[in-house]
Amino acid sequence: MSAVLIPVGAGIHRAAARICDRLRSEVAAQGPRWRLWTPVAFGGGCGVYFVLRVEPPLWPLLALAVLTSGLWLAARRMGRSRRWTLPLLLMACLAMGLATARVRSARIAAPIAPALSEPTMIEAWVIDVDSPGERGSRVVIAPVWVRGLDPAATPHRLRATLRGPPPPPGASIRLFAILNPPPAPAAPGAYDFGRNAWFQGMGGVAFALGETRPAVLDDAPWRLRLIMRVNRVRYGLAQRIVARLGARNGGIAAAMTTGHEAWLHRADVDVMRESGLAHILSISGLHMAIVGGFAFFLVRLVVAAWPWLALRVPGKKVAAVAGLVAVTAYLILSGGPPPAERAAITASIAFAAILLDRQAITMNALATAAFVVLLLQPEAIVTPGFQMSFAATAALVALSEVWPRRIRELSAPWPIVTVQRIGSWTLAACAASLVAGLATGPFAMQHFNRTAVYGLLANMGTSPVADFVMMPALALGALLEPLGLGAPFLWVAARAIEAMMAIGTTVAGLPGAVKTVSSAPVAALPVAFVGVLFVCLWRGRLRWLGLPFAAAVMIWPRGPVPDLWIGDGGTNAAVVVGHQAMIMRPGIRTFATDLWSRRRGLTGVDRPEAGWVCDRFGCRPESGGVLAMSWSRKAPDTGTLEALCGSARVVSLRAIVPDLPAACDRCLVLDGTDYAEGGAVELWREGAGWRAVWSARVRGDRPWSAQPDPDVSDSGG
Repeated sequence: MSAVLIPVGAGIHRAAARICDRLRSEVAAQGPRWRLWTPVAFGGGCGVYFVLRVEPPLWPLLALAVLTSGLWLAARRMGRSRRWTLPLLLMACLAMGLATARVRSARIAAPIAPALSEPTMIEAWVIDVDSPGERGSRVVIAPVWVRGLDPAATPHRLRATLRGPPPPPGASIRLFAILNPPPAPAAPGAYDFGRNAWFQGMGGVAFALGETRPAVLDDAPWRLRLIMRVNRVRYGLAQRIVARLGARNGGIAAAMTTGHEAWLHRADVDVMRESGLAHILSISGLHMAIVGGFAFFLVRLVVAAWPWLALRVPGKKVAAVAGLVAVTAYLILSGGPPPAERAAITASIAFAAILLDRQAITMNALATAAFVVLLLQPEAIVTPGFQMSFAATAALVALSEVWPRRIRELSAPWPIVTVQRIGSWTLAACAASLVAGLATGPFAMQHFNRTAVYGLLANMGTSPVADFVMMPALALGALLEPLGLGAPFLWVAARAIEAMMAIGTTVAGLPGAVKTVSSAPVAALPVAFVGVLFVCLWRGRLRWLGLPFAAAVMIWPRGPVPDLWIGDGGTNAAVVVGHQAMIMRPGIRTFATDLWSRRRGLTGVDRPEAGWVCDRFGCRPESGGVLAMSWSRKAPDTGTLEALCGSARVVSLRAIVPDLPAACDRCLVLDGTDYAEGGAVELWREGAGWRAVWSARVRGDRPWSAQPDPDVSDSGG
């Protein structure tokens, strides 16, 4: 027996030794890459701030950041090894991220509009024209006077939905409107529009009840005048582009150059989403890279083609300065939305690396860009744009690190070289699209609950057109259009847009082009983010251990689907029937109902006419149903209440009803008091009772968590 065990034991020992040696070699190979995890830890601290249910006090967070930073510095000064300094550094970055997010929230704090019981009068400056909503055109305004509000309680910015065409930036207007705080989440755990508005300085939403009229106001502060002047130029350029190219092509071109989406057709947006091309409409990293790269290579080509100049100036650095100028100009032209700001920071760091004689496209440059973005905008960590952009960029940089370098032939016929280069470019483009799509897939599934199955095909088809024709032509056309010389370039851009839309329409029309995926639990997304980053940042074969974590959103078990969803204030609801969500009020607050049904992986269908007793104030099943509703602001009379309670197991009342008839004792009744405190709600049937999860409780008591009046809040579109 011992003769058999000794060799077996020795073999196991040798195998374990080999594994340990390999682990040591891979850990040693990380070397300077350990510093790449510092922005990850910093972002983790920012993320911790946003998952808290209660606003943390500021001074303890600052003290924690100082303490952990001091411990790290002390360990370095004492000459401690990396096994000590690295954990302390990551802890310090985590604490600094948490403190930075808290400081940022306090620094940009501004009044939030209350939910006024009656419409009010607003006088304001029009700052910019926003994308249209479900109820009409929208503008961003700076209120000067709001009837019923003290100046100290007046929000700095409002998003107003108007009747008729929007006035241009710089106009002074007067409107009679309903005023509310920014919209709350449409469902427990859903995207928080109010939080996003808080960090953009948007203190509320207004819904105009009549025509917008001009107002006579005192001169605005100089900064506001400058912003409005820039936005007026942007809007004027967008109007010229639309007039030049027509509503469809011009609307898409205007969205990609100035950021104005007022002329986009809903059908075109749907085609772009279903084909996986929606990212082209949003001014982000792709656009900044193309515009900055086009300026860089154009200037470098001009310098190289002029021998006198090439001998006297460093062409690469001059081109980098041109790229910085182009990125800055494009940021101003786009209106500076947060995604464009993040993309501009990333591109600027790449050009700055060239000016400092460093390699532009590296993990170190990307880590620096992430650190700068999070330092300036810690709220970006919870936005889909930041998550998808940096995950895709990290994946592409990691791909470039392992991509084999082509051997340069000393002498080869040009047809062979041409074929080889075309093949290499095609293979690289396919690999880049595939890798970027895989890296962003978890975030698209979690946030948007849809996957464009043929997105790789659509992006491969449109990439040459968009990268080498459409975006450069739009850049030149936008630059020369104010001089009246942009027509030829805009014409070329319009043909490229038509080609892109033709590809998108074809791909979106393929069978099964879009797959709806329900959202995973909240914990799955950070796990997937860390998994993607581990695959990208780790050097060696152990990186593939991150793949199961990167796929967390796809493989994480989903909980049971709620039996009911009732939106803010009980203005709409959905009843789950099999794999469908039956919408109680079709056409009312469709954005919220669509968002909730997609998050739960359900298909929304309209409530059938048969089997229901409905009028303009409420709806109930004829007998034995799950849900009956009254969406009237006025409390129903006793007879109506008895009918509602006698027909369903759950009764939703928008009005506050303190005294219920005896017929309602057998069912669950939710009224205006419940919705005012809890917002939207999901209900699960458990035995003889119900389990409720309210959006306000999931959201917590945070500075941005004021509750709106759901009947007039406009979160759609």
